Amino acid sequence: MTELKPVVVDTNILISALLRSGSPFAQVILGSKRDFFICESTIVELFKHKERITQLSKLSETEVIRLLYTLLRHLVVSKEELIDLNVRQKAYQLCKKIDAADTPQVALALHLDGLL
Repeated sequence: MTELKPVVVDTNILISALLRSGSPFAQVILGSKRDFFICESTIVELFKHKERITQLSKLSETEVIRLLYTLLRHLVVSKEELIDLNVRQKAYQLCKKIDAADTPQVALALHLDGLL
């Protein structure tokens, strides 16, 4: 049997999962045997947008935090600074013309030889 590649989850995917707890994104993260990874900066982004997520989801802040906690228990949080500088530079080169903010996720995907 082939081993499943790790998957790096973008902040937007997690926001979608938080906006609709029954969303396909949430169901895949919660129900899969695959390993899902996020960067530490993803958590910062989620908290930065917490009020907006709460407003759009029509959930209480407590419910949003509970759902976030449930999702985070199924994710591996990776420190970006542990990724080799050359890999981070390659990721930046790949992202700079599209969205440089995606550099940490692309670097992590390259580092893990995973999927984004």
